[in-house]
Amino acid sequence: MQLPPPSDEPESGSFEGYFRDPALAAESALGFALEQRLPVLDALRGLFSGSAAAARLRVWAFLEIASLPRGRLQRDELQQLFHALRPEALELVLKRLRDVGLLAWNATTQDYELPALAQQVQAVLAPLARTASDDDEMAALLAQVAGAQALGLSDAGQIKHLHAQLARLHDQFADAIASGSEVQLRAAQPRFERALKLVDRAGEALTALIRSEHGDPRLEREARALGHSQARLLSMASQFTRALQQADRQRVTLGSTGITSSDVRHWLQSQAALHSLADGALATGVRPVFVSAQELVDVAEGEFERDRPDPLRAQRLPPPAEAAAGLLETLRMPEELGALIAQLTAWSTEPAPQPLTAAVLGGRFAQAAYRMQLLPLLGDAQARTLNGQTGDLARTAWHAELQPQVQPVDDAHVAAISAGQLIPDAPTP
Repeated sequence: MQLPPPSDEPESGSFEGYFRDPALAAESALGFALEQRLPVLDALRGLFSGSAAAARLRVWAFLEIASLPRGRLQRDELQQLFHALRPEALELVLKRLRDVGLLAWNATTQDYELPALAQQVQAVLAPLARTASDDDEMAALLAQVAGAQALGLSDAGQIKHLHAQLARLHDQFADAIASGSEVQLRAAQPRFERALKLVDRAGEALTALIRSEHGDPRLEREARALGHSQARLLSMASQFTRALQQADRQRVTLGSTGITSSDVRHWLQSQAALHSLADGALATGVRPVFVSAQELVDVAEGEFERDRPDPLRAQRLPPPAEAAAGLLETLRMPEELGALIAQLTAWSTEPAPQPLTAAVLGGRFAQAAYRMQLLPLLGDAQARTLNGQTGDLARTAWHAELQPQVQPVDDAHVAAISAGQLIPDAPTP
């Protein structure tokens, strides 16, 4: 079933007629840019008017013609190219392309050629010729921005649209993290990884675009906003990982079989009809058990014979007694966390870069590994809002810089450790 074409009522004779004040239409930069492209809009209207099947046929035929590596096209070549079409359908398509200015007939040479307008429309419809993939939501915008930067043709409108797409993706991933639902996190994880991969591939072009000096203030402003949005999306990687780890910790293991609640959920989702699982569950009838009269008599006699306090006799408070000594057991954080906070605080008196081994090594391998896991919390914006020793560690004026090398160390329990150092934060003015 096909939907009828939408109708924009009431119809107005001009673009400005839809505004409360027609003069406001000229103040929009996007509206001015669209006014310069009216021939392209008219050609697209001619391509897509009518039924969905006819519009699909016209777009297919136009892209096929535009992909031919020839400046001029003979009528016989077009008939060979579209030999699968009925003759009347081919005539209708060619007539529509001529009417909207996407195909020009040269009466002198008796052949067709593609005008400059057709090349502009082909650039607009080029993404439709690509195979559909999961990266369509942002790959086309990134390709346009990166390609324009490489050719020196950066446009503020493209950067603004890419910035808006990155902001929408950030909000969607933030909602998935805030929900705490393992289902939403698992569903959003592939999209998040694809988005990070695409941003990483186009990172050099985006960085060059942000750092370059432009004479257009609007282009510079949009480039800076794009850099901020890119940084926000990249910084969400650690939050996404922590949310997935938290979801893994919340799994419940059923008995000693090793089956978790997530396994049960996946199994239930794989069932075609959940109601069939209840077949035979109520095969055994319910047998009620009635209490005999003798038991009721025994309970009543016991209730009457039990001792009750005399309501008429004054009841005094029991004599005072000294409370017995006791111990209140509370959970506390590991001692290594407090020792690391104290060590960083001592180093803050004379801040200077410290080797990573000075803060991590010491004691058994498990203690060194625990201190190594605490280093990503240094300077973490989300961890700084926490109360307790975890927040105190994140609020220390230090951050860790790890290097992709492993260095051997002289320690009784640790043979090698990642190279790196602890850097004091710059003082806040």
